Amino acid sequence: MKASGGRLEILAWVSVGVLLGLGAYTFQYAEGLSYLSNDPKACLNCHVMRSNYNSWLKGSHHEAATCNDCHVPHSFPAKWLAKAENGWNHSVKFTLGNYKTPIEIQPANRARLRDNCVRCHGEQISKMENHPIKISDEMHCAECHTAVGHAR
Repeated sequence: MKASGGRLEILAWVSVGVLLGLGAYTFQYAEGLSYLSNDPKACLNCHVMRSNYNSWLKGSHHEAATCNDCHVPHSFPAKWLAKAENGWNHSVKFTLGNYKTPIEIQPANRARLRDNCVRCHGEQISKMENHPIKISDEMHCAECHTAVGHAR
């Protein structure tokens, strides 16, 4: 009985080692550390992001904001939780090819984008009392300002 228990233990450790090795290789191959930076070129690790990156280069916010400035929260730990969530979702979708082309912003990221618009432009937004469109939580800045972050 002890001999088979020893084999099971060895098999468990080998399995853990294989999983860790595959995970480390995948993380390295996918340039995982680059996602921990603030460099917009990290987005280019995925070919489907090329058009978004190129349009950001032409957008009016290119000199003022990076991808993270608009697309992730700025508080700790929310920033890192969002990066982890997006990293996981992107890796699964891109590995399985389960995404729309062109890619579409998801509801949680859309809300983060709006929150960051308000964070940077809150003073201008607060002066918009007489704007024909009333600002609300349901409204998203990018609905009207489609070419600000990414020129089209």
